[in-house]
Amino acid sequence: MASSRKRLNASFPADLRGKRVAVGLSGGVDSVVLLHLLRELAPRHGFRLSAVHVHHGLSPNADAWARFCRKLCRDWAVPLGVRKVSVRKKGRGLEAAAREARRAAFAAVPADAIVLAHHLDDQAETVLLNLLRGAGPRGAAAMPVAGRIGDKRLLRPLLQVPRREILEYARAHHLEWIEDESNRDVALARNFLRLRVGPLLGERFPRWRESLARAARHFAAADVGAGRVLREFLAARGMRAPSEAKLAEMLKQLTAGGARTLMQHDGRQLRVYRGKVEITPAGEPAPFAATDWQGERRLALPALGGELRFGRARGRGIAAALVDGRKLSVRLRRGGERLRPDSRRPRRSLKNLFQEAGVPPWQRERLPMLFCGSELVWVAGLGVDAAWRAGSRAPGIVPAWRPASA
Repeated sequence: MASSRKRLNASFPADLRGKRVAVGLSGGVDSVVLLHLLRELAPRHGFRLSAVHVHHGLSPNADAWARFCRKLCRDWAVPLGVRKVSVRKKGRGLEAAAREARRAAFAAVPADAIVLAHHLDDQAETVLLNLLRGAGPRGAAAMPVAGRIGDKRLLRPLLQVPRREILEYARAHHLEWIEDESNRDVALARNFLRLRVGPLLGERFPRWRESLARAARHFAAADVGAGRVLREFLAARGMRAPSEAKLAEMLKQLTAGGARTLMQHDGRQLRVYRGKVEITPAGEPAPFAATDWQGERRLALPALGGELRFGRARGRGIAAALVDGRKLSVRLRRGGERLRPDSRRPRRSLKNLFQEAGVPPWQRERLPMLFCGSELVWVAGLGVDAAWRAGSRAPGIVPAWRPASA
């Protein structure tokens, strides 16, 4: 692994000096070795190293894994964040749902770059899986060494290092790690390839992993054409590459761009509104019942996929004096509601106001609204009704809607 350390040192981006670099730490041997290597590299390259552990809660050992990561990072003096996530399948397989939950957690980490421990064996298995699913050049290109996740960089510096070399390094440095029992479950497609198919391929093609990883680089270089932008758009949001036939159909519908455009892919829906592609969860929305605001700063609304935050300010928001001693209730649109966000204009229908504000139709029915009794006070995306607005320098309550994906 000495050669791999030199390769990592030479290839790791030099422009991360002074930046925040977070390692995705599962506790498995791959991520433990990566953290060990970057811990040595950080002083020379001048970046600030931390780690993040995603707690899926899918295994009875999940709490023990989090404890292991905490102890490891405490011993190595590396700051660690543990992020608990909920894995919701919603028509997808468990692997895809867990992958999406991880990406969402990584995207929310306060860092300039996320570094993951995917290695050469992972790359080869991904190429094979994607080809078996009928993916085109983008799917066959598998995982890039560098990409984006949300607003930050995503790096995979071990992508050309075989797993056997990682294990050799871990044993040579007397590192400890955990074993995820699900890695032995051949009901999962990747494990089936790794445990059943891989050994058979190795009997006839000993370097099949290196060959498939090299093919992935060729496919990545050849990945040009009209579908590339769409494939990159989907990949950046944690969605798998569509087959060539599916990609062609998606491009056809997106090009048409009608208001009724609706496509299903990888457990989510793609819609088009005013030339912009929007991604929403598949399936029926969760039922929502009216919820009273009890004065808390944050009001979680999981059925709507976010939370309401309430700030305090003078001369902005809802006039505190008007709601003092009265109950504010969160409700959804039923139809016929009207609002007057501009005191110089008459009260108008929410339909017209939403259209004017560019709010997509499918979002309008799931945006929270605040009522005081039967009177509409505030609507997410539109603001406070003029009759309820705080006057100049008067105390105000400022609501803000924060979707979980924001």
